[in-house]
Amino acid sequence: VAYQRIYAKEGNMTKGSDGQTIDNMSLKRIEKLIDMLKDETYQPQPSKRVYIPKKNGKKRPLGVPTFNDKLIQEVVRMVLEAIYEGSFEYTSHGFRPNRSCHTALTHIQKEFSGAKWFVEGDIKGFFDNINHDVLISILSERIADERFIRLIRKFLKAGYIEEWQFHNTYSGTPQGGIISPILANIYLDKLDKYIKEYTAKFDKGKKRKFSRESMDYKNARSRTVRRLKS
Repeated sequence: VAYQRIYAKEGNMTKGSDGQTIDNMSLKRIEKLIDMLKDETYQPQPSKRVYIPKKNGKKRPLGVPTFNDKLIQEVVRMVLEAIYEGSFEYTSHGFRPNRSCHTALTHIQKEFSGAKWFVEGDIKGFFDNINHDVLISILSERIADERFIRLIRKFLKAGYIEEWQFHNTYSGTPQGGIISPILANIYLDKLDKYIKEYTAKFDKGKKRKFSRESMDYKNARSRTVRRLKS
C-alpha cells in the first residue's frame, strides 16, 4: 500500500546515498525489508543533502533519502497518521490531509469575530532543532510498541552525507523525509494545546469593575458626544 502511494512521485528516480532508485523494486525486495524490520536488522541510510533556493535568495537544506527508506517512512507515516490525526487541534492546518493555507483562510473567514491584538510567531530552523529525546518522550505517551519507537529513533539518528562526508544528526528531523512533517505536527501539538488552554483561561478573566471616577468620566463623555451631535 505504501509503495502504491509514493511510486509515482517526483524524485523517485533521484539516487539516494546508496546509489539506487525505484528501479528494480519488486515484491521480493519488499519482503526482505519486512523481514529486516521484524528482526530489527534494518538500518536507515544517511540521506543525501542538497540545497534548494528560497524566495529570499538563501538556500534551504533538503535531505534525499534512499528509496527503501522512503518506502518504510511512508509506512511509519501511515501508522502515525492513524494514531494522531484525530487528536490534532482543528486550528492546525499545516502538513495535514485535506488542509492547507486555503483551509486556514476559509476557517478565519467563517469564524473570525474580531480581535484587538494578534500573536505572530516563527520558530527559526524548527525542523533542524527538534529535540530527539523530547520527541521520543511525546511518542511514548501514546505508543507502547518499543520496536516502532526504536525504528523512528533510527531515522532521526541516520545522519546525512554532504560533499562525500558523513555528518551525525544530534537533533532535528530529516528535511525531505516523508515522516518529518507529521513528527513536526506531533511535536508542535503540545504547543497548540497549551495555547488553547491558556486562551481559555485568559478569556475567563474577571471584568474590570468601574470606579466612581470612571463612571463619571463615561457619563461626561456621553454628554459631550450628544452635545456635539446636536
